[in-house]
This record gives sequence, C-alpha cells and structure tokens, in this order.
Amino acid sequence: MNILQSLSNIVQKVNSAPDLQSALDIIVTQVRGVMGTEVCTVYLADHQEQRLIFRATEGLNKSALGNLSLGFGEGLVGQVALREEPINTNNAESHPHFQYLEDIGEESFSSFLGVPIIHHRIVLGVLIVQQTAKRRFDESEEAFLVTMSAQLAGLIAHAQVTGLVDLRADAKAVNAEFRGVAGASGVAIGRAVVVSPPADLYAVPQRQSRDSYEELTFFRACVARVRNDIEQLSLQLADRLPPQELALFEVYSKMLDTPALPAEIEELIEQGEWAQGAVAHVIRMHLQAFEQMDNPYLRERAVDIKDLGRRLLEYLQQANNEPIIYPDNTILIGDELTASMLAELPRKKLAGLVSLRGSRNSHVAILARSMGIPTVMGAVDVPFMQVEGTELIVDGYAGLVYFNPTLELLASYEEIVEEERLVSRGLEALKDLSCETTDEHRVSLWVNTGLASDIVRSLDRGAEGVGLYRTEIPFIMQDRFPSEEEQRTIYRIQLEAFAPSPVTMRTLDVGGDKSLPYFPIEEDNPFLGWRGIRVTLDHPEIFLSQVRAMMKASVGLNNLRIMLPMISYVKELDEALALIRRAHAELVEEGIDALLPSIGVMVEVPAAVYLSAELASRVDFLSVGSNDLTQYLLAVDRNNSSVAELYNSYHPAVLQALVHVANAGHAAGKPVSICGELAGDPGAAILLMAMGYDSLSMNATNLPKVKSVLRSVSKVEADELLAKVMELHEIEDIRALIEVLFEEKGITRLFRNQIKQRQLH
Repeated sequence: MNILQSLSNIVQKVNSAPDLQSALDIIVTQVRGVMGTEVCTVYLADHQEQRLIFRATEGLNKSALGNLSLGFGEGLVGQVALREEPINTNNAESHPHFQYLEDIGEESFSSFLGVPIIHHRIVLGVLIVQQTAKRRFDESEEAFLVTMSAQLAGLIAHAQVTGLVDLRADAKAVNAEFRGVAGASGVAIGRAVVVSPPADLYAVPQRQSRDSYEELTFFRACVARVRNDIEQLSLQLADRLPPQELALFEVYSKMLDTPALPAEIEELIEQGEWAQGAVAHVIRMHLQAFEQMDNPYLRERAVDIKDLGRRLLEYLQQANNEPIIYPDNTILIGDELTASMLAELPRKKLAGLVSLRGSRNSHVAILARSMGIPTVMGAVDVPFMQVEGTELIVDGYAGLVYFNPTLELLASYEEIVEEERLVSRGLEALKDLSCETTDEHRVSLWVNTGLASDIVRSLDRGAEGVGLYRTEIPFIMQDRFPSEEEQRTIYRIQLEAFAPSPVTMRTLDVGGDKSLPYFPIEEDNPFLGWRGIRVTLDHPEIFLSQVRAMMKASVGLNNLRIMLPMISYVKELDEALALIRRAHAELVEEGIDALLPSIGVMVEVPAAVYLSAELASRVDFLSVGSNDLTQYLLAVDRNNSSVAELYNSYHPAVLQALVHVANAGHAAGKPVSICGELAGDPGAAILLMAMGYDSLSMNATNLPKVKSVLRSVSKVEADELLAKVMELHEIEDIRALIEVLFEEKGITRLFRNQIKQRQLH
C-alpha cells in the first residue's frame, strides 16, 4: 500500500469513529502499523491547565492513560508542543530535554520522533513514534508523520468539540464552544429545538419517547408497511429484472426479520429512545461498518442499508403528526435551516437560530437580520442531533454557540441581553429626528431591504430611503424566473412604501454563494467567477426584463435608483448603461410614461476602487458594497468559519480604499453612499461620515444606534478621529481610539455589547 492510500485509509477510519477516544485508538494502532514502529502514542493538550495528557498508545503501558501528564516544555513531548515543530532523535536519553517517566514502559526506546498536532494555530497535542534500535527516522518517515498529523488535526478538533456534548453518555461538559459565522447580530439565550429535513438519517435528533410501549408498537407497524412495500416492488418488477437483481428484495426482507436490524432498534426504543432516533442511530452504525470493509462488494451494500433505513424513517415521520412544542426562547437549530422552517414557529417564541450549513448571505440569514433574530450560520461542529432541549447561548456578534454554559458565562450574556433591551427602548424617541451632528452636518440613513417584512421595520426606525434593495430575493423565492409583470408588482410595493424617498434597486446579483434553484451556477471558485453583472450581461433578456419592470413600477412615483453590481471594467458599465437606455426607449415607444432613473455603480471589487473616478464620470452616484470589498481586498471568504476572524472591515487597507472612493466620487461631483455591515457599525459610521459619505445604508435594526452616535459627535471631532485612525496599522488600535471617543461622549452603552463580547473571548 502506498503512502497516499495509507493516509486515506487512516483518515477514513478516524472519521467514522463514534467518539474521540476511539479516534485516538485508531490513530495509534494504524500509524504504528504503517510505519512499522514499536510504539505510537498521542498526548492531548489541556490548555486550561497548560499540560499534555497521555491519552492513547500502542506499545506503552495503557494503565497510565489519563493519569500521566507533562507541562508544555517538559520533556521531549513538552518541547514538541512548546516549539510547535518536530523532534527527531536516535538517542532520546542524551537529549538535553529528556525526562524519564516512570510506569509507562518507555525505558528501552531510544529512537524518538514527535510531531505537533496543530489546528488553526492551536496545538491540540503531540503524535509520537518510538523504537528500541538507535536510529534516526529518515526524512520520508518524518514527512509521513507530519502529514498524518496535519490530516488528523481537523478530525481531532471536531471529535473534541462534538464529544463534549455526548448526551447518550450523559456528559456533563460546560461551556462547550462551537464556532460558526455571524449571521445576524445580537445575543440569544434559550432552549434548543432541532428541526430536520424528512428521511435524513443524519439529521434526526436524540429524544426521549413519552411511552416506550407505544413507540415500539408504532415502529413494528412501520416495519410491516416497509416489508409490504418491498414485496409489492418485487412482484411489479418480477418480469422486468433478472433473478440476481430480484434477489436484492429478498435481502431487504431478511434484514427486516426480527433477529436482524429490528431487534437492535427495538432494544434502543425499550431503553427510552424515540423510534426515529433509534432507527437513525442503528442504521448509521451499520453504515460505518460496511463503509470500512475492504471487500468492494460488501462496501457497496452500505447503499442498501441506507435505502432501507430511509424507507423506515419516512414511514415513521409520515405517521408521527404530533406538532412540535416550542418553548419560550426557542433556539431553532438544524443542519440547514430554511425560511419555511422559520414560518412554522410562532415569532414570539423564537429567540435565536443556529444552522450548520449556510452563510451570511443565505436566505435564512437575511430573513433573520430583517427580523432582528440573533443567528449563527456555518456552525459545522455543533452535534445538533444531540442538543435537543438543552440550554444554548447564541452569540450573533462573534458567530459562537455555547452548550451548557456556566452560571458565570450565562450571567455575562444575560447582562448583554438586558443592555440591548434598554438601549433599544431608549432609541425609540429618535425615530422622527434627523441624523445631524452637533455642528449641523447632515448624513442620510438608509436601509437595506429585500423582503416585504423589511418595510414596516425600516419605516418604524425612521429610514430616509433604501440604499440597497436586493432584487435577487424575489427570484430566490420562486421556482422559475419571475415574469416582468410579477417583478413590477413586487418592486411597486417597495417604491410606494418609501415614496417619495429614494429606493436603490440592485440589478440581479446571483453567483458566488447566491444561486437560484432553477438557474444553478456551479464553479470551482464562484466568488471569482460568473456573478453579478457578468451573468446579466450574458443574459440580456433577463436584464432587460428586470430594468423594464423597475422603470414601469416607478411610474408616477419617480423615486427609483438603479445600481449595477460587481462592475470591474468600464466596458461592462457602458454595456449595462446601453441596455438600460434601450429598455427606457422601448417603454416610451409603448406609451409608458417612465422616466430614466438615476443609475449608479456598486464599488465592491478592488478594480472598481481604482477605476472609481472614471466610473463616477459615467453614472449618477457611487455606492460601496463594504462586505464584498472587504472580502476581496483581504482575500478572505467571509462565509468561511475557518478564516472568519481575518475578515474585518476596520483593516487599514479597507479604510484607505473607502477614502479613495469617496474622494473620487466627490471630485466628479457625484454623491457617494455605502451599504453593508460596516455602515451599520456605530464606530465605523463616524469614520465614514468623516470620509465624506453622503448616506449610510444598513439593516433596520442598527439604524437607531447609528443615528444616536452621529447625533452625539461633531463633524470636526469625526475628522480628527479619522486623521488619527489613518495613521494606524493595527485593527485593535483603531477600535481602541473609537472606544475612547465613545467614553468621552458618554455613549459607550451603544458599543458596550461589542466590547464585552470581545472581552469574553
């Protein structure tokens, strides 16, 4: 077997391990076998105690597992962890950092090779191999162990966090922390309610049944129905399939015999598990066993097991029509939450959302921000099937989820929740006041919308217009491209609601992480691929229909502004402008009294920053899309939880780009606005005003806070702050300067939750 196959086999087996200890045992057994060494050992790091725990071994004394530990830097093992690099020696006893350990049986092993296990800059432990013979492990052996460590680091990290919430083992872990991506800001504390798609064996929560006898009877009835289905299928296909294919149905029937799968499932039901959970658990265990088999034929039988399990689960779910009971302060959690799942839950009961899949731009995240529901997306490590009914904290500022929090952590977050409530009440009085600094400098505060529900929330908070209407949302909610008239109706609602205030409609922006179910775009690198204006210029029929609908919707109101996304070439802008003028001419010929609206460019790629002067000369306004601009300038996928902490719009390079765009727009005599998360950040709003941005567009939830901040400072003070900030090179130094100003002005309460949230971590 070659090295690549060995790596693949070990990783596959570790990935199928039911818990962390099983994974570690597989690692030491498999690595020792592949490398042909006498010993393989894993130490895991306990960062709270700053020690390395002896956790798994093949070749040393297993009775010492869990009882022996070394400090970081102590002995050869400790040095590997401290230095974060391998140690390879053929004479361990003579090494200056050698430390003799009693009772683990390593006295006779001279050759030592240890490599650190590192995940996202954090040392998780040390992987070691040893031999009696005095020889230095060669470069290929060292390279294999380093590669093995790197491959296993993520799996071990995942096993560690998911192992903390093993309710079947009645684990008592506290403050188990799971990282995702902030979907909607705020903090929620409540009880988990798990929702899952139908017939998904990997999305059934563990749950205690109310009556084991009823659940058992219910399960047996479903088994009988599945067996009947299989018999009917076999009869229907008897004259169409050869005997060897028909034999599969006989295999299915035998698997449903009492001594086989049903017996294992019934045992779990008798122990108190509900039928759906028991089926999913047993089927998954069998799938793991089959998928690890060396025999290709037997490995393929995993498909049959899965099919049978899904059939059983489908009947169980169809027959179980009991409504879900939603407690007060429900935290809805699922593998992939959808808008329809939210719709089934009473709004007053919903406190927060956690989705294992999805991004900030997922439909459910956009809806959550519109509704003001704290949300974490992409929390891939959360063992959601095991957290039903448990207490969770959802930190929508940092993208964190806590399971079983300590009283101390709970008290800290409860304080944040209460402060948010008080601040929100205090800001209600600002609704009808203008956004004006203490020295009478005016800034327009607009909102980002996309859903009909955004309208009321926006107007209630005193929005002066719409800086970004996401037209792709009505497209996403359809099962086909909406007609021109359907679009006109939707757009008219938005335009009428905000008239006479301006409504900026972005033309269809799909691609990247936003795809239409009926118009999928599959690419290796979607964010640098076919998206935004690139799609609509390639499909002028879609573009023309949309801008015609926009202009028709604005007849008599004339408060429409059209914005073009993802412009990176002047040629793209010229082509889009030509199409808009053509659509307008067509409407005039048809006798429709439509005015040509203001047209602007969304500056969201670095190319547009450097072309901003030329772009501004061709259009009526510029608007920065801060989310994508930050992503592209920093080369950080903002939806990737692995690098989410590197995504920060306070980065000096981002601030310099923002200044450049504002200056270019004003030099051309055109207004400049910004839409994105940065505009809704109270601290950043001061900097943006000082840069010269005429309007800030944000989520309606953030609008009152931003207005309060800008009404508390002068333009002169904002200019002085910006001058100091532009000389700094570290994000934390920039934040610190802003916080000092907040304290001086007595408005720290508006920023306190973000400050506290950072201090908690």
